[in-house]
Amino acid sequence: MKAEVVMNDRTWSPVPGYRGIIAVDAEGFSKRTDVSQEHMAGFIPEVLAESFRLADLEEVWAGREFPSHRGDGYAFGFDAGKMPGVIDPWLATLQKTLMASEPLSGGPLRLRVSLNIGPLRVDGGPHDGSGTARNDTHRLLNATVLKRLLAAASRDVTRVVAIVSDQCFEDVVRSGGRTLHPDHFCAVSATVREKQFARRAWVHVPTPSGNLLAAGITALLSGEDSADDVRVSSSQGAAHVFNHATGNLNNGEIGGDQSITFRA
Repeated sequence: MKAEVVMNDRTWSPVPGYRGIIAVDAEGFSKRTDVSQEHMAGFIPEVLAESFRLADLEEVWAGREFPSHRGDGYAFGFDAGKMPGVIDPWLATLQKTLMASEPLSGGPLRLRVSLNIGPLRVDGGPHDGSGTARNDTHRLLNATVLKRLLAAASRDVTRVVAIVSDQCFEDVVRSGGRTLHPDHFCAVSATVREKQFARRAWVHVPTPSGNLLAAGITALLSGEDSADDVRVSSSQGAAHVFNHATGNLNNGEIGGDQSITFRA
């Protein structure tokens, strides 16, 4: 007589598919008038849709998953395989689109952009998109370093600053040949103190200006009292920081042992 084997209930579950995540947030939204905020809330998705169209990435916008619109920002998931095109040309196209269009009131729209990839469940349920990858995307969006970089640039020239998660950078950028060269990015420690959040990430400014060009990022932000020690590095140990058609910041090369501090 054969013995029967009784299997226990399954104690594991499959890893959800990897999704790309975009989150954007408008600078100084709460300082605008009520009328301006109302206009801006409608303008943000319009300018995003137009920028994806101009970048020949309409399918990213048309196929967005778990979209979230808070008025001052927008976030959604998409096919992670499209991330190389989102990094370039979309970020640069978003900068150009914002330069070519203005909201009806309140001055120019300037956006912080956060890009991430990670496993997120998308099955049509009420909790689509919930998970660590999405949470981290929004933490990166609110990192001190990203806010300071946008504030340091000319509001009339620089409309976009972007932060890319380390996972996204490793999988999409450092792997090579799919999008921008790694030296278009600068490694930072992205911190949000009130959330006890700290992650290595990478910043990219499609069109740097103002103090980012005049003083360079090191001179602008070093020497300030801070607990956020930011180590600059690149794929080859030295980088031309934010070298994107308009020139180099920091007036040359910086080695991997140079640190920059940011004040919250």
